[in-house]
Amino acid sequence: MTATAKPRTNSQNGEGASVVSSPEETRPARPAEPSVDSVGAVDAGDSADVRFLLERGRSLCTPVLREAVGRLAPPMDRVSAYHFGWTDAEGRPTEGDGGKAVRPALALLSAQAAGAPAEIGIPGGVAVELVHNFSLLHDDLMDGDEQRRHRATVWTVFGPAQAILVGDAMFALANEVLLEAADKGGATGVDAGRAVQRITLATRKLIDGQAQDLSFEHRDRVSVEECLEMEGNKTGALLAASASVGAVLAGIDDAGADALERYGYHLGLAFQAVDDLLGIWGATEVTGKPNFGDLRQRKKSLPVSAALAEGGPASVRLAELLADPEGRGHEDEEQLAVRAALIEEAGGRAWTAEEARRQHRTALAALDEVPMPAQIREQFAALAEFVVVRER
Repeated sequence: MTATAKPRTNSQNGEGASVVSSPEETRPARPAEPSVDSVGAVDAGDSADVRFLLERGRSLCTPVLREAVGRLAPPMDRVSAYHFGWTDAEGRPTEGDGGKAVRPALALLSAQAAGAPAEIGIPGGVAVELVHNFSLLHDDLMDGDEQRRHRATVWTVFGPAQAILVGDAMFALANEVLLEAADKGGATGVDAGRAVQRITLATRKLIDGQAQDLSFEHRDRVSVEECLEMEGNKTGALLAASASVGAVLAGIDDAGADALERYGYHLGLAFQAVDDLLGIWGATEVTGKPNFGDLRQRKKSLPVSAALAEGGPASVRLAELLADPEGRGHEDEEQLAVRAALIEEAGGRAWTAEEARRQHRTALAALDEVPMPAQIREQFAALAEFVVVRER
């Protein structure tokens, strides 16, 4: 879409439904929920079960992640445990929500795409989780977010300094865990170095994306192209690394790793498009974030940018409201609801839902460049579908 193109409208997104629906596609039925054994083997019939893939990522990577976090000096170890949902603010064990675990699942699956056991990808899965959570700790502070995963954010509980320090420590740990893969025999030294190089580049792009995102908040208008570039850096880069890091540790060549990265990159854009929809229309009780959270911060997300590009009466009125400095950052629920309605009327919601589906299709096409067993391809496809059909 160009800056002058008009987004299309549709009425697929009803109350209580997923923010992205795809009625034109027939989705495979999911089998009964499987179990994960001690080595993470996939039983026959579980090939496209997302619940299995996510649980395998958690069960294999979480113990290594906990061990890495346990190396941090107090109180950073306790702050990290709280952030991951393992403990409450006093250090007592909890059954907190540790996130969707899409990134570890992709790291393990990418090792299998290279013909290696899923376990080879464990250091990669741990590293991408550490980098991802490093970014969350810093982003929550920079954005002033007070809630994540249905609980108070780290900076509100332990203070801004701890949020910064723990985030920095997680980034350092990510590289440490990858390099240790060579010491522990899971990868060659060369392949561990290749993995560190890709994770480091992804992290730099992620930081670039956050810088772009912050700068957009001080502008009245951001083009769709600029928004896609920012989201490609902020979200696409790390999912690209997640989808390739296990394969790199397993020794895949650069051409194969690049193709897996393209899958992850476009999957990341699909993921972020859905997040942008949830940031405006997601239910607080499901997402764990405030109503109209992105609108409160005047984020120029995809629905907003697409709506502003439409050029009709609703688009013009939305632009006027966003440019008005009065009450900036202090709008009430009614004012935010009006802006959400204008975005939808201008087609921003429908265009973003379609963009998520387009990026999903592009991600799947990249898999054709990597020779892999049909079962592994089905698992990549199932994870991609999970990303664009969700409510949180």
